[in-house]
Formats: sequence, structure tokens, C-alpha cells
Amino acid sequence: MNDPSARKEEDIMKASDGAAAAAHAPVAGKARATSLVLSTAATYLLPLLLFLSVYALARGHNLPGGGFIGGIIAASAFSLFAITHDAEAAHRALRLHPRLYIVIGLFLAGGAGLAPMVAGKPFLTALWADAPFLFIQEPNTPLIFDTGVYLVVIGGVMTIFISLMED
Repeated sequence: MNDPSARKEEDIMKASDGAAAAAHAPVAGKARATSLVLSTAATYLLPLLLFLSVYALARGHNLPGGGFIGGIIAASAFSLFAITHDAEAAHRALRLHPRLYIVIGLFLAGGAGLAPMVAGKPFLTALWADAPFLFIQEPNTPLIFDTGVYLVVIGGVMTIFISLMED
């Protein structure tokens, strides 16, 4: 009963159980990845999903898609990254505060609506430029509006998501 080797073995078992429990316990204020595979996959999926969201944004003014669905795809990518890492990592991945995305998006969408008024046309009338700009063959105000919606959706969803994670 008072065998020292049995007591040491029992103490080692208790210590290892405590260490295992501590390794899986969530850190205060931070989410922990439940799986190394999911965490790694989220890291590699983030740029792929962001590319898909930009594709949905770019094709949206002629075909189904656009700023809203592109923003939802991008926000889903950042949300997956936040779940598997933590809120601080999501902030770093976003590079700007999510509320700033909302402000920039509102200015773009509003500017796209007001630009036709400068040309003497009604609010939100589509305007198309003749000269290509960067990789866009026909720059237009609907694309600028969709880009604004895209940024507002990303900013809104991520503001809510990160604030819920931090609580």
C-alpha cells in the first residue's frame, strides 16, 4: 500500500492527465483550433477563397454574382481562419480594422451613385468608360458599386464575428 514506486507512478499519471487537460483547455479570450488539419487547411484555403470571392465580384455585373456574394465568400474565408486561429490572427489577416472596410465600402458605393449626377444623369445610372483601366477592360460604375458592397459585407460580418469571438 505504501509502496513508493506505486505512489510515484500514480503522481506521474495525475500530472500527465493535468497536462493533457491544460493542453486542450481554451486560452482565456482566444479560440483554439480543434484540429491541426483544419488549422492548416484554413491557412491554405484563405487565399483560394479570397480569389474565388474576387472572381464572384468581377463577374457579377454581367452574370450572377456580385459584391454581396463575393463579400460573403470572403467573410466566410476570414471567419474560418478566425475560428481555427484566433481573433488577433483574423485582425492581422484583414490588415485593416473591419469598420474601416465598412467606411471605404460606403464611400465607394455612394461615389458610384453620385458620379452619374456629375455627368448630369440620374443617381445610380450606370456609366461605362471607353479606356481600359489596369486589368478591367471596361471600367464602370456598377463594378465600383459592387466593390463597395463587397467591402461593406466583409467589414460588417467580420466586425460582428470578431466581437463575438472576443467576448
